[in-house]
Amino acid sequence: MMMDTVADFLSRIRNANLVYKEYVDAPYSKVNEAIARILKEEGFIKDYEIIEVPFERTKNPENKKKLIRVHLKYGPNRERVINEIKRISKPGRRVYVGVEDIPLVKAGLGVAILSTNKGIIPGYKARKLGVGGEVLCYVW
Repeated sequence: MMMDTVADFLSRIRNANLVYKEYVDAPYSKVNEAIARILKEEGFIKDYEIIEVPFERTKNPENKKKLIRVHLKYGPNRERVINEIKRISKPGRRVYVGVEDIPLVKAGLGVAILSTNKGIIPGYKARKLGVGGEVLCYVW
């Protein structure tokens, strides 16, 4: 049983990025989809899609599981667009910030992804909306 699906999702992206994979598949969740949406909006990935594949541990072909497929992005000379992706708030230690404490990642070159009462949004949008929340990860 997986305890931290967000950490698993970020680790899969990090590992695939290190070996220049074209895409990576991860178990689907609404939080993972929201993080992928933000990564696409910020230009860190090409695209993402939700796919359904047959569930291998059953004989019934009707049973399917959802996966999120993230298409990674690289620069012209195989430069990585995602230099680092780091999980901040973990199940053992949750990290919450107020609107005045939302961090700037790499002096604004990166993005902090927050879970707020307005949804999962980037740090600069949370500052603009005047809301704080749980810091999920940093990407730069």
